[in-house]
Amino acid sequence: MEAIVADSPKGGAWSGGNNRPFDSSYGKMMMWFFIMSDALTFSGFLGAYGFIRFKYLDSWPIADEVFTHIPFIHGDFPMYYVAFMTFVLIFSSVTMVLAVDAGKHMQKGKVIVYMGLTIIGGLIFLGSQAWEWKTFIKGSYGAVQLQDGKIVQFVDGSGHQISLGSFASHTATERVQHKKENGLWFVSEASIPSVTLQQVKEGFAANPDIRMRTELINLETKEKTIVSREEANKFLEKATMVVEGANLTENEYGKTLFADFFFFITGFHGFHVFSGILINIIIFFNVIVGTYERRGHYEMVEKVGLYWHFVDLVWVFVFTFFYLI
Repeated sequence: MEAIVADSPKGGAWSGGNNRPFDSSYGKMMMWFFIMSDALTFSGFLGAYGFIRFKYLDSWPIADEVFTHIPFIHGDFPMYYVAFMTFVLIFSSVTMVLAVDAGKHMQKGKVIVYMGLTIIGGLIFLGSQAWEWKTFIKGSYGAVQLQDGKIVQFVDGSGHQISLGSFASHTATERVQHKKENGLWFVSEASIPSVTLQQVKEGFAANPDIRMRTELINLETKEKTIVSREEANKFLEKATMVVEGANLTENEYGKTLFADFFFFITGFHGFHVFSGILINIIIFFNVIVGTYERRGHYEMVEKVGLYWHFVDLVWVFVFTFFYLI
């Protein structure tokens, strides 16, 4: 007896039955498969961050003290700019929804407008993230690293952190950055701190109102521990170097692992945003020249919309893990 396999009523290539899985096209199914696999990747990264964060619960950098900057404005504004970035990315998801809806109704003009707004939102977010990286790398106040790798910072009488340059002595130093022009041609080093460890020690000794705080956090008050002047002097005896900013090996805000995870996870997400912007731009110009109008549908807009919503959703989890918890 000969088996009869009916073709899909909607012209699909599925040979297993009369209906396409979930009534979706092959392209949308593949996009969902990619999203699911990528979601597992991000879950692994955030899960690893969560384990390390829990391990160092009493000494992990406090986000409200790290992300306090706003472009072109001086002051202490904890989480304000990060909240703005998040709002922009979520709003770009709204415009993408409107673009998809306009495509379903074959409204080319509205698709162009809403996709353009989505691209602009993505560019603002990506630019903001680049600025945040630059600020994080440059640093805010500076700190001193001890022999065991721990970081100590300095505060004024009211408990607010102050920069090393605000109290360090101005004694002359012959220390210069090692460049190819003034040393071995094949050896160079990163920029040196603006103040030396000796200048920090002298400035601390000359300013009795300045206090020192350690990485240790009071879990009840959520504040770092401020030590006495006597304890601070003992810590300074064990100091090895001045740290300004953050990179993969040094972090003025505290645990180096915090910077490692920050660069890796936000960078990985930023790469997804960058990829989404490029894809959106390609689809945007295809809409302008009428490619999808001639095809009779805007399914490509819907597929790139799925990817963009995924990128936005991932940021909600990254934002929660890094900035809120």
